[in-house]
This record gives sequence, C-alpha cells and structure tokens, in this order.
Amino acid sequence: MKEKVILAYSGGLDTTAIIPWLKENFDYEVICCCIDCGQGEELDGLEERAKLSGASKLYIENIVDEFCDDYIVPCVQANAIYENKYLLGTAMARPGIAKKLVEIARKEHASAICHGATGKGNDQIRFELGIKALAPDLKIIAPWRMTDLWTLNSREEEIAYCHQHGIDLPFDASQSYSRDRNLWHISHEGLELEDPAQEPDYEHLLVLGVTPEQAPDEGEYITMTFEKGVPVSLNGQTMKVSEIITELNALGGKHGIGIIDIVENRVVGMKSRGVYETPGGTILMEAHQQLEELVLDRATYEVKKEMGNKLSQIVYEGKWFTPLREAVQAFIESTQQYVTGEVKLKLYKGNIIKAGTTSPYSLYSESLASFTTGELYDHHDAEGFINLFGLPLKVRAMKLAETEK
Repeated sequence: MKEKVILAYSGGLDTTAIIPWLKENFDYEVICCCIDCGQGEELDGLEERAKLSGASKLYIENIVDEFCDDYIVPCVQANAIYENKYLLGTAMARPGIAKKLVEIARKEHASAICHGATGKGNDQIRFELGIKALAPDLKIIAPWRMTDLWTLNSREEEIAYCHQHGIDLPFDASQSYSRDRNLWHISHEGLELEDPAQEPDYEHLLVLGVTPEQAPDEGEYITMTFEKGVPVSLNGQTMKVSEIITELNALGGKHGIGIIDIVENRVVGMKSRGVYETPGGTILMEAHQQLEELVLDRATYEVKKEMGNKLSQIVYEGKWFTPLREAVQAFIESTQQYVTGEVKLKLYKGNIIKAGTTSPYSLYSESLASFTTGELYDHHDAEGFINLFGLPLKVRAMKLAETEK
C-alpha cells in the first residue's frame, strides 16, 4: 500500500497543481482536506475538482463554530490587534486548520501533511508550528520551498502542468489579487497593492462591503449584549457567535466599516502591504472594548492592554499551541468575569459611533464623576493626594536647584 499524505486543499490553482505533483514526485496517495472556516461559495465544486486532479478522497470539515468560539472569542476578549490595525483574520484560523489536518492524518494513518503556503509568508510558520506541536512525528511537505522539485513559478506554468497531466480546470492565467477568506475577514494582496505609493483600487477589490463614500447617507443603530465577555445577542435576538458575526458582516459591509490598508511586518522579516476587510469583526471588537472601559478598573485595564498585545503577537507568529498562549488567555479570561452588559452603536459611513453602554457591574458613578460634591468624595482630600503623588517631582526639582547654585 502507498503511503498517504493529507493535503490542505483550498481548491485554488496552487493546491490543485500540487495533487499530481505529490503523486509524481513521492508516489503518495493524496487525500485532500478542505477546512471550512466560513469561505462561503469558494467551496463549491471542490470534490469534483479534487478527484479530477487525482486525489483519492476529499474531506470538507466545517469548523465555523469552533473557529468562532475557541479562537475568535479569546482574541476579541483580549482586544488582540497586531500592530494596532490587523484583526488577525488569517492568523486566528490557522491553528484550527492545523488541528483538523492532524485529526484527519491520524484517522487516515497518513505519514505526511502538505500545505501550499509560500516560503515568504507567515502561513508556512503557522501551519507547521501547529502540526509540530500536535503531531511531531508527521512529515511536513512544503512544495514552494522545495525549489529542486517544485519548478512551477507562475500561474501559466501551473496551468500547463495540469494540462500535461490530463487535468482541464476552470482557471485562467489572468492575474488577480491573492485572497484569503473566512467568516471573520477577507485579505487582499498583490497587483497595485505591491506598491505602497499606489492607492488601492477599491472598486475592483472589495468583496464584503462598500467604501464609506458608497455607504447609505443615513446611519443605523444596533445593540449587542455580552455575558462574561462573550457576545450573546444582536438587536434583541439571542444568537450563536457565528450568527452574530455573520449579521455584523452584512451590517458593517453595508456601512463601509472595517476596511484597512496596512504595511505589516511579517514573521520572516520582510514588510508586506495588504488590504483587509473585517466589517463584523471591527464592530464586535469596538463593542466589547466599549463595555470593558465601563467595567474594568484602571490597573487591570492597563495590564490587560499589554496582554492583548502579547496575544496578538503569539497568534500572528503561529504559537497558539504553547504554554504561553494558555497562560495569557487564562489571564484574559479572568478579566472577563464582569464584562456583562449592553452596548448600543451607530453605524455611519465607515464609523462606529457610541450610542450608550449599560452594565450591572459598571464602575462609573455619576455622583462621583459629576462636578457636584458627593458623599464619597471630599475635594479637600485631593490636596494631600497631590502632595504625595507629586513628592518625587518636588524633591528632584529641589535637588537640582541646590546643585545648580
């Protein structure tokens, strides 16, 4: 019997060309595995395409709810945003995909897992760190790094290779953006985006929504409720997290929300430029943060921001299955005990505008915050506090004055 390899299969040209390449160069039985994280219509026709290309079997594994509950929610609770802009749409999905690939490899008694990530990108790191952490005995094949065997350097060459192997596929050689899509976002790279001096061609680029200029002239109000940092309802309707994100995507896309143009620092050392559409995720992140600022005390909030940045780095670098991620997530979860309440927002031409926040655990006291004197606050106490708080500054100034005489 031939050895089996599990191929992370998207149905695109790259991974389709890899099927005959694996059979030709390694004599493997190729089993394709497509992980559904909410790609939508991109999954149409995959089984026929995989079989036509020489795969013996295709798994389509739906992990949408797992993706939302186990990966998205912890990142939302942490407000994990890489380099202040990127909401980690691709990075968050990779550990779940790696986990499922390993499960299928064990089920099929495969000896290797193959992925189509390039040797310049982040995904090769994310996939392989996940596989190494969960199945250190499995071999990993990365064709794009095997330049002695993988000699296909363009779409034209890949199409020609498929034709040579009797595979007639509905792909053409015309250039298009390199995209990655799931329920949380869609990323765009390539074409004019490779030149940071050029403005993105949003008319041809956007998939999930419209530009703020094209959004309706009237705003739209929404309400969202959270329980312990987890979104549980939207506009009065109780929903699963995946359903809330789906609805928010439609609302955010309609109002031109969540479009960012970023030059980011990849793990491998280079800078890359991309445009990300994250309409629902941007709204969800903002709503959660709005509730937190009402509920968390100053010291916890300060440390939590540091831990959120740390988690964004961990996720971006593919280190999900590590003790560090578990420890950081444990801290984040401990801060969410009282992040319960309702958030009201107005969506208008790319903007998310606060419209009111309530929580039974709110630390905001109107009597304390108002300019009138309340029972808990004596204005005279501020004088002693300022004297002590400013003592180091006063002592330093006095010492400098002495030495300068």
